[in-house]
Formats: sequence, C-alpha cells, structure tokens
Amino acid sequence: MPVLVEPHGPSVADLLKALPTGSQCLATPERMTAWLDQHPEEYVVVLGPALPMDEAVRVCEELRTTRPTISVVLVRETLDTAVLTQAMKAGARDVVPASDLDAISAAVARAHQLFTALRGPAGAAHHGKVVTVFSPKGGVGKTTMSVNLALALTEGGARRVCLVDLDLAFGDVAITMQLFPTHSIEQAVGSEDAIDFAMLDGLLTRHHGSLMVLAAPAHPDVRERVTAALVSRILRTLKEHFDFVVVDTAPSFDDVTLTALDETDECVIVATLDVPTLKNVKVALETLQMLDIARGHRHLLLNRADDEVGISPDKVEAILGMSIAARVASSLDIGASTNAGNPIVSERPQHPFSTAITALASTLAGEPVASPYGSPAQAEPGSTAKRGLFRKKR
Repeated sequence: MPVLVEPHGPSVADLLKALPTGSQCLATPERMTAWLDQHPEEYVVVLGPALPMDEAVRVCEELRTTRPTISVVLVRETLDTAVLTQAMKAGARDVVPASDLDAISAAVARAHQLFTALRGPAGAAHHGKVVTVFSPKGGVGKTTMSVNLALALTEGGARRVCLVDLDLAFGDVAITMQLFPTHSIEQAVGSEDAIDFAMLDGLLTRHHGSLMVLAAPAHPDVRERVTAALVSRILRTLKEHFDFVVVDTAPSFDDVTLTALDETDECVIVATLDVPTLKNVKVALETLQMLDIARGHRHLLLNRADDEVGISPDKVEAILGMSIAARVASSLDIGASTNAGNPIVSERPQHPFSTAITALASTLAGEPVASPYGSPAQAEPGSTAKRGLFRKKR
C-alpha cells in the first residue's frame, strides 16, 4: 500500500482520497523509514506538499539508492522549473500539483505498474512477516505470549495470522487454545519438495476469525523426523499467504529452532526476572548476534515483571544490553484464562496484560506506540536492584 508523508494534518484527508484504501499516513520521514523497515513490500512513497523541499529531496535521494523498487511521487502546491529540476535530479518518479487528485492517483497507479514490471507478478505478490517467539529457558510463559500475541496481531480479524507450534516434543499451543486438531505438522513430514499452500491449508486448524494454527505433533518421537528443510519450506509458504506467521519455538538452539530464526523477520525474546533466566537470555542474545539473526529486529518481552523480586527493568536492560519492548506483571487472571482455554487478549482486552501485548503487536506491525514499554497501562516500577549482576566484561 502507498505511504503518504505529510506533516500538515488538515491536508491528509484530501490527499488520502487520491490513494488506495489502506494507505498509511506518517508525519515525518523518520517514521516513514521505520515503516518501510517493517514493510519491504511497499511500492510508492507520496511526499505531501507540507514537507519542505530540501527534506523531500533528501528522501528522494535516499530511497533512490537504498530502495530502488520504491517510486517517489512528489506533491507540491506550485510547480516551476526549479522544483521540477530538483525533483528530477533527486530521483522522484513523478511531480504533481496538490490540487489535482486525479494526477496523484494516476502517478500512484504508474508506480505500481513499474513495481510489478521490476519484480514480476510473483515479486509483487503478498509477503507477510515471520515473528518468532523465543526463550532459551522453559517455564517463562513463552507459549502464553505466543498465543496472545498471535491473537493481538489479527487486529480483531483485520489481519490473517497463522500460529505455528515448533516446540515439536512438548508443544502446548493447541491445548492452551482448547483446540483438538485432526492434523499437525506431522502430516507434512517427507514432503519437503512438494509443500504448497493447498497442502498446508489442509493441516491448519482454525481458532476463530482470521487466526489459524499449525499444531505440534501429538507424540514427541515425531520431532526427529521434522527436518530443517521442511520447516523452512513451511514458513516461506505460509508467509506468502498470511500477514503474520507467529512461531512458538522450543527453548533450545536445535536445528528446527535455528531454521525458524533464520526465517525470522521479527524476534520476540521472552525473559523473566530471575538470575538463571537472565543469564541464559544474555547468552542467547550473544548467539543471535554472532549468527546475525534479526539484527535490529529483536524485541525483549519481560514477563512476571514484579517490583518485589529485587531486579528492576533498568537493571535488566543493563544486563542484556537491549531495551524492553513490553513487560507484564504476574496476574492470576492470565492463568485462569489459559486454564479456561480463553486467551486473555480476547477474553479481557482491557486487562493490563492485554494492552501490553496489543501494543507490542502494534510495534511489530510498524505502528507507533506511546509507551516506552509497549503499553500505556503499565507504569515503570522503581529500581531496587543491587549492582554487579552479570557485569559485562570490557
């Protein structure tokens, strides 16, 4: 979908009339860059008339070299030789007057035609994101987070989401959601060279609305027969048909987990406020860094983040060397919802847990959020931890 960069609010409504439904409006080039990082399939950027010309030229020049398949349509209040010359030299694909909405629509349509021609019909097809939820330690609430995050990403049914349970020995996604699948990933074993969406679609179980689930095998011994090649083919195929593919992984760096991480667009690392978990997460982050996995797209989700345990969020950030994307406190409501088979994001969307996970989902979808912890419902607790825990060597 087109991206409109227009800092002048009153002009936005008129400009959006010239763009396809679902176009995204952002106020600054910086937000545009963040959005494009999250949405590599975008084909055109429309620079509104309120964006200063020197800033517009900078954006054109940057996109020309960093994202050559994206066309830039420059919208100006007045057109003259100087504007046209600058725009042409900077690499703008079209320059149109702000008063001519038909001309803007036509320019966007030409940009889509060019995008399709450059990448081919298949290249211009839908490509979703793989979001892998990982923790090197079991018992941190990873599956609960995966299930609720997948539901939050559906945005009430507006997005198609598939949740894949890759904890092949002890996967709990199906039972957490009170699903009783007749098929699982087991039925795909041996089909590495024959996987297509028609086959996978027959293995999926619908939870409700737009959320589908690919369940883990019923018996642990199947794990040995699920190859890395099969996992890679499954995730790539699902990515072509869903907006998001959320992967719940095993708490280890086995071949299947490493393959899922290799296919990952966004990686959510789940941690709790205890020394063994933080030690393992720190080692895991160093491993991800060494393997160059999801660099710049890792998100720390802090679970059971209670004040009383003696390790503050600030201390966690210092230990792990990354900021907290979202955090949730302990709550009996979460366990009760899980035991009832009604994930809390759906059952109680206003619960602090739900607002935190929903805000994280917005971040993963490239939408700005106000709170530094991914949820306006959570206040930052005071810091009470002592110094010296896992002090990094320099």
